[in-house]
Amino acid sequence: MAYLLLAGGIMAEAQQKAVNVSSPNGRLKLSVWVDEGGKPMYSVTANNEEVLRASRLGLVREDGNFAESLTQTKGTQVEKVTDQYHMINAKKENITYSANKMIFRFQNPKKETMEIIFQVSNDGVAFRYYFPASSKDIKTVTSEQTTYHFPMAAKAFLQPMQVAKSGWEQSNPAYEEHYKQNMSVGTPAPTPAGWVYPALFQSGNNWVLITESSLDTNYCATRLKTDSPDGEYSVGFPDPREIFTGGGTLPISRLPFYSPWRIITIGNLKTIAESTLGTDLAKPAIKGDFSFVKPGKSSWSWIMSKDDSIVYSEQIRYIDFAADMKWQYCLVDAAWDQKIGYDKTKELASYAASKNVGLLLWYNSSGDWNTVKYTPKGKLLTHEDRMKEFSRLKEMGIKGVKIDFFGGDGQSVINYYINILKDAAVMGLMINFHGATLPRGWARTYPNLITTEAIRGFEMITFGQNDANAEANHCAMLPFTRNAFDPMDFTPMNLYKIPTRVKRKTTSAFELALSVLFLSGIQHFAESPSGMTHVPDYVKEFLQYLPTHWEDVRFLSGFPGKEVVIARKSGKGWFIAGINGEEVAKTMEVDLDSFKPKKAMIITDGNEPLSFTNSALDISKTKQTIQVQPNGGFVILVK
Repeated sequence: MAYLLLAGGIMAEAQQKAVNVSSPNGRLKLSVWVDEGGKPMYSVTANNEEVLRASRLGLVREDGNFAESLTQTKGTQVEKVTDQYHMINAKKENITYSANKMIFRFQNPKKETMEIIFQVSNDGVAFRYYFPASSKDIKTVTSEQTTYHFPMAAKAFLQPMQVAKSGWEQSNPAYEEHYKQNMSVGTPAPTPAGWVYPALFQSGNNWVLITESSLDTNYCATRLKTDSPDGEYSVGFPDPREIFTGGGTLPISRLPFYSPWRIITIGNLKTIAESTLGTDLAKPAIKGDFSFVKPGKSSWSWIMSKDDSIVYSEQIRYIDFAADMKWQYCLVDAAWDQKIGYDKTKELASYAASKNVGLLLWYNSSGDWNTVKYTPKGKLLTHEDRMKEFSRLKEMGIKGVKIDFFGGDGQSVINYYINILKDAAVMGLMINFHGATLPRGWARTYPNLITTEAIRGFEMITFGQNDANAEANHCAMLPFTRNAFDPMDFTPMNLYKIPTRVKRKTTSAFELALSVLFLSGIQHFAESPSGMTHVPDYVKEFLQYLPTHWEDVRFLSGFPGKEVVIARKSGKGWFIAGINGEEVAKTMEVDLDSFKPKKAMIITDGNEPLSFTNSALDISKTKQTIQVQPNGGFVILVK
């Protein structure tokens, strides 16, 4: 009996012994083990400082539990992995990823195997689940036990998830709430739906950004659950109502089967703002000719004039506006099929082409998952319907479609998103998802995904004063969260006035800075032809020659919700954008030495409301001191 107790003690000790994997530079260390209850666990340190405490791993399938009563079997040795890829719709154009990889293997009491693949790079930790067995029958994942367990001194910067079937015309969820900032970890979400990705935390001397990538048709999109006792955040599945008609919520697949990657970016704010982990772990681009994908800038009548602007004559005016601004696109929004019609829209596309402007059209995604009545509606629900409609658009000369009001994050809805992307790619159409989920690296896998909303954007500012009051703070959150990895259709930059009772609280130079600060494959600007007549010629010229995509990025300074200064490279020039997210004047400093400038020009706020000033910078001074107004901003062009 004593021998059996001794053997049991040795086994328990062996199960608790951690296996460690470090990042290539040795800064990050991952530890993985199995606890006394057979639960797979992990923790993470950075420079020997605890970032994540003991956190859970594992999945539960309908036919088996892979989250407890597991034994750890022999895994692989550490292997170096590298990847190089190219993107024209991201913060960097040519990207290199390098990490140390190790596969951990676990068996449940039925001797069924689950593997967890970990990759530790200099900027974070990524892992995914894999079932290597083969099966003809479909397996259903009923829950995921992954957690992120923070020290209780950590702080959280999180966006609440919207509750399914809530909001206007039951059109939620759409990732369109304001961020709760600098909260104590463990603070419950204000809704039972939890928190969205990317989720930002400050843990000691480190910042942590949690998200997921490589989401395919088999899995649902996930979120963090509402409750996080002791600072432990759990991965949650969508509301059962978040489905495509007749479809399901939960992950389903035959075996073998991979889950999406769980991504934990770790470092300082420069790491967060410059990291590409969200696309590094995405699947490479699907095969096909994507030469039709051309990033650009777009005029858009609806943002300032709403539904009444969707008429033929007004769209001619906005096409001419785009041509005058040397912008590449014009977006025609909801109900164009009724108010203008297909034949006249084809005429618009032809007229736009004569001006070197491409036409984009709005669509309603909806089946019966919400009550939105805007048209065109019901034309994209099946492969046959999509190919018929997309073929018609291609013949009309349309360059892309904006598809709105999706049904949430369930597996069947994710399947719908991806099927749209695949069919549109075949027909040479770019895609912009609105009222939609976070794209989770899809812009790499499907290069025709040019942008996605998934943010409380400028349209909300035009609707209400409370959103206008919060704009500066909200925008100063986004480079560290929503826009860190994925293109974001915030529809920024109103330079003059909003033509409603809403009074914009940001300065005009703040708005101009958003044209550089925010990343979107097509940037739909919230300015009208009449509004543009009120800006100086040098601002108009700046926007005429603003690059359509970026080659590199540098984070210069900032703090989430308070301020941010970021530089973006195009050709031999750097564009530096800075915004003040607070209602107090600030002095910001920009060091130009590393840019090796031959000349530099700054546009910032003038002395009068809605005004600008511009001047050349004295490049003999490497450190430039800039006075920034409350809710103000600036752009610097360095050549």
